[in-house]
Amino acid sequence: MFKNVSIIGDGAMGTVLAILLCEKQIPTTIWGHDPEQLKQIEKARENIFFLQGYKLPETLVFASQDELIMTDADLIVSAVPCQFIRPIWNRLKQYVPKAIPIVTVAKGIENETLLLPDQIINEILGNDNKVVALSGPTIADELARKLPATACAASHDQKLAKQVQETFSTNWFRVYTNTDIVGVELAGATKNVIAIAAGIVDGIGIGDNAKAALLSRGLAEITRLGIACGAKTETFAGLTGLGDLVTTCISPRGRNRSFGERIGKGQSVEQAKNATKSVIEGFATCRSVVQLAKKHKVEMPIAQSVYSVLFENKSVQTAINELMTRQLKAE
Repeated sequence: MFKNVSIIGDGAMGTVLAILLCEKQIPTTIWGHDPEQLKQIEKARENIFFLQGYKLPETLVFASQDELIMTDADLIVSAVPCQFIRPIWNRLKQYVPKAIPIVTVAKGIENETLLLPDQIINEILGNDNKVVALSGPTIADELARKLPATACAASHDQKLAKQVQETFSTNWFRVYTNTDIVGVELAGATKNVIAIAAGIVDGIGIGDNAKAALLSRGLAEITRLGIACGAKTETFAGLTGLGDLVTTCISPRGRNRSFGERIGKGQSVEQAKNATKSVIEGFATCRSVVQLAKKHKVEMPIAQSVYSVLFENKSVQTAINELMTRQLKAE
C-alpha cells in the first residue's frame, strides 16, 4: 500500500479519489491546472465546480504551485482528461521523481497520436515510471455517496497493480487486478462513443429494444477493435468492458449519454456541448476511434454513425436508417 499520494487534476474523479484516500488516512495532495480555481475549492472545502455537495476532508492538502505537487509522494494519480494529458504532463514533468508509479483514470484516445493514456505518459516521462490504469463503472457522484462500486487496476506489472488495488480498496469500493492494460483503456475510451449513441436513442425515444441492440452491437464493435490492437477478448466481457459500457449508457449522470440525449432531443452539437462544464470525453475520442478502426481495418458502424452526426452534420434519423438498412448478415 502506498503511503503518500499526489493527485493531478481537480475534477470529479480526482476529487472523489482524494476523499477516499484521506478517509483511509493516506496523506493526499491535490493539484489543479488553474490555481485560482483550486483556491476556491480549498476555501469552500468542497469541489463547487465538479462535485458539489460533498465536504472535503480537512486533511486534504492543496498544491497551487507546480513544484509542490510531487513533494514526498510515492504514488501519483493522473486524473486529467485524455486530450489534456500531454500539455499537463509536459508542464509538470520536471518535478516528477524518477521511477515513481503513476495511476491514470482517464478514458480516451489522444487525437493526434491515437495513443492511450498510459502510452502518452510513458512517451513524455520515459519507461522509468510504470503506469497503472484504474478503470471501471465508476460514476464519481455515486463513489462520493459510498455506493458499492468496482474497478480494475490494470498494469503489465502485477506487483504494482496489487499495490494499487490495496491502496484504493475499501468496504464499498472493490478493486480487482488485470494485466491487459490495452484492453482496459480501449474499453474505457470506446464505451464513451457508444454512450453518446445510447443518449441519442433515449433522446429520440425509439425504445428499449433499440437500446439493447445498440449496447450489444456496440460491445461487439469495441471488442473487435480491442482484439485488433492486441487486447484480450475476455477483458471486454468484464468490469471495464461490459460493466462500464452498461453504466455509462444507462446512468442519468453520465456526461456522454446526457450529451447524446440532448442531440436526440433536437439540440445542435454545440448547444449540447455547452450544456455542461465537464469534459465530454466521447466527443474528442470519437475522432480517434474512427481513425483507429480505419488503421486496423475494423468495421465499427455505430462509431462511424456517431462521427457522422457529430462532425459531418448527418441527421440522427438518416444515421439510424443507414444502420438499420445495412447488408443483412449473421451475428
